[in-house]
Amino acid sequence: MKYLNTIRNRSFSTNQLILFTSAYIALVLNLPFHTKVWKAVTESGNYNVWFLLSVPVVLFLLTVLFHSLFAFKRLLKPMLIASVCLSSLLFYGTYHYGIIFDYGMIQNTIDTDHAEAMSYFNMYAVLFFVLFGLLPSSLIYYAKIAEHSIVRSAFGWLKMVVIATLLLSILVGLFYVNYAAVGRNNRELTSYLTPFKLYESSYKYVKRALNNSPREFQILDAEPVLVNKQAKRSITVVVLGETARAKNFSLNGYDKTTNKYTQGTGVVSFSNVYSCGTATAVSVPCMFSRLNKQNFDKQVASSQQNVLDIIQLSGTNVTWIDNNNGGCKGVCARVESIEIDENMSSPLCDGEYCIDEILLEYLDEQLLVPSDKNTLIVLHMMGSHGPTYFRRYPPEHRAFTPDCQRSDIQHCTNEELINTYDNTILYTDFVLAKITQRLQTLSDSNQVNTAMLYVSDHGESLGESGMYLHGLPYAFAPKEQTHVPMLFWQNKQNEIVSQQCLDTISAQAISHDNFFDILLGMQSVDSNTYNRKQDILSLCRQIHNPENRDTYAE
Repeated sequence: MKYLNTIRNRSFSTNQLILFTSAYIALVLNLPFHTKVWKAVTESGNYNVWFLLSVPVVLFLLTVLFHSLFAFKRLLKPMLIASVCLSSLLFYGTYHYGIIFDYGMIQNTIDTDHAEAMSYFNMYAVLFFVLFGLLPSSLIYYAKIAEHSIVRSAFGWLKMVVIATLLLSILVGLFYVNYAAVGRNNRELTSYLTPFKLYESSYKYVKRALNNSPREFQILDAEPVLVNKQAKRSITVVVLGETARAKNFSLNGYDKTTNKYTQGTGVVSFSNVYSCGTATAVSVPCMFSRLNKQNFDKQVASSQQNVLDIIQLSGTNVTWIDNNNGGCKGVCARVESIEIDENMSSPLCDGEYCIDEILLEYLDEQLLVPSDKNTLIVLHMMGSHGPTYFRRYPPEHRAFTPDCQRSDIQHCTNEELINTYDNTILYTDFVLAKITQRLQTLSDSNQVNTAMLYVSDHGESLGESGMYLHGLPYAFAPKEQTHVPMLFWQNKQNEIVSQQCLDTISAQAISHDNFFDILLGMQSVDSNTYNRKQDILSLCRQIHNPENRDTYAE
């Protein structure tokens, strides 16, 4: 209160308010940026100390010049307060979770629902925002701006801008080679600039949204057909995982038994699979699209047939069942879709989320639907979505302890955090085992071929190199966020894909780019969009010749 009264009783010029606020944002709220720069520059062992010291000064001067654009009496305080509050939130996300607020993160934020957004709020986050955002903002709000003539104010503003520009030019000129080299070799550094990266990304997002004129829907294949129509009816369940990383699957060599339910069931783990993106908003539409990671564009993908459209057009029943609050990202727009209501009266739901066993109830209903057509059912899991990992599994599946029963995961020990995440993987494995049991029972009683394909949309960082969660730009995202699990299972009587052959190819490098063709191949759809070389299962798909000798498809 003493300091607040001091602020109230003292008059500040417009320039002083800009300088103080800019210094706070540039030097305090940009601590993650300065840490990254320090590490990048000092790693080589041969660096210029004066260049390193110039970086915070350059950022301060840039921040001053930016805020000077709003040096109008009625605009200045609201702009400075907004800048401080926003920067404090970005500081929290970047400092504690390693989140970068680039274009992809803006897209993820827009697509985030209320329940997912609220999972990031906790008492520590509130206290952090009060301390670094609201408290400094209150000082700005109560600060008295000195009254000066228009001429004097304009002259003072011009002097500040000229001096800042001159100093900036001198520093950049002196250390141009250093700035160019560090920037060229560490392009990700600019992504940590608070709040400027967010402003730039928001501008790009809005500009693209406004310029996104409606596209004519593109038909990639108007006449896909089913092959082997005389064979047994097939039922395929595709399980779309959420935030699961391959590293924590015991089927891939992890030292904790996180796949105890599926091991020994005939499940084949493809251990060298990489995602299209590091967030659901990119990976899900990308993996179901004919586009690949290199040329993926969400607007283009949404205006053309995806693999579900083509499979459905071939005469297959297609159903999407969603237990993920983020939805199907437009992938299921033209097929039958069921969105699970988290508010339903069920012990598996709490009003914000349903744990993934709820998918089994909906799957049972679909499997009981009489049909003579092939069937494809997509189950979109909640999986291992953070930071509230502890809410993804019931108490009876709390196998690894001590675990982290809180959302501010940075305050848990590494052991607690890993245990909590491993519990989500173990619970996912439990649900997958239940799915395969149902499919095997169905095959035994109804003479149908059944199969399950599980693949996650992206991985997750759990504190490695100070990074948490996911969503980093792919170019420098750690392997934990891009290396994803993929599991394949088929009923015991199924002779279409050689189990022995699968074991020999399971370590081959593939990615989400292969998913489109793998799915078409599994569904026996003949389409001009199908690329056999991308369908890794085709290497083990058996063809029965007239002499009853099995051969593998080329």
